[in-house]
Amino acid sequence: QVQLVESGGGLVQAGGSLRLSCAASGSISGINTMGWYRQAPGKQRELVATIPRSGSAHYADAVQGRFTISRDNAKNTVNLEMKSLEPEDTAVYYCSLFQYSGLYWGQGTQVTVSS
Repeated sequence: QVQLVESGGGLVQAGGSLRLSCAASGSISGINTMGWYRQAPGKQRELVATIPRSGSAHYADAVQGRFTISRDNAKNTVNLEMKSLEPEDTAVYYCSLFQYSGLYWGQGTQVTVSS
């Protein structure tokens, strides 16, 4: 089993910045992809960004150029730096880890961007 614990998030004005962090623990494979997804009220969960243990990050078009994902393989953590936030970025953000044993989710952290 894998456990994911997120931190960060909160309320910010449009144009502001926030940083999300996620720590993974448990039976973590040496090959995995970590990432962030988000779910706004009344909408389906959508990909924000993913990053493999080794390789390039992938971003959704909506956040390209504003968000930066990074990870620390030694600590099994993944971060999401969010800049130039927009009200449309308001959602619950979920950390994820995908490996041979399955896809795992954190509990989610709320990000609210006021206009």
